[in-house]
Amino acid sequence: MVHTFIEYSDEFRKSKGLILVTSDVSARGVDYPDVTLVVQVGLPDDREQYIHRLGRTGRRGKEGQGILLLAPWEEFFLATVKDLPIGKAPVPSVDLDTKKKVEKALSNVEMKNKEAAYQAWLGYYNSNKKVGKDKYRLVELANEFSRWMGLDSSPVIPKLVLGKMGLKNIPGLRSK
Repeated sequence: MVHTFIEYSDEFRKSKGLILVTSDVSARGVDYPDVTLVVQVGLPDDREQYIHRLGRTGRRGKEGQGILLLAPWEEFFLATVKDLPIGKAPVPSVDLDTKKKVEKALSNVEMKNKEAAYQAWLGYYNSNKKVGKDKYRLVELANEFSRWMGLDSSPVIPKLVLGKMGLKNIPGLRSK
């Protein structure tokens, strides 16, 4: 059975104690009452997007919280919101058992999905003016990402795609 966005949106609005995982697209022009926590994963495009996402919580005089999860190379964003009351939490340590579970889960991800994730990661950060500015550093970070996925080497990307990204002949990229 195919459910529409409207059906899910209505169900979420009526329910209590649910977690909605969504993109920015569903946040536009939709009111979700009683949201108490917004977890933003990754770099917002700009200050306005960060604030807009947080606007999903604490409505109608109610309290709400926001958590922004950033990779080390995304932390520059904090300078754009330094006037806001944001605290920086320490990176939690990961126990060995959890690390093994993550590695096992990653080993079950099909290679084609890892390759697609690598290419998407590269395209996303390449389009970011700050992260994608230094193409050599960008490729270093992308290859670190591929190692996090459990790959021994970075996936091969078609030369045409690399050309469109402006990454042709950048050391560290593998092309076909």
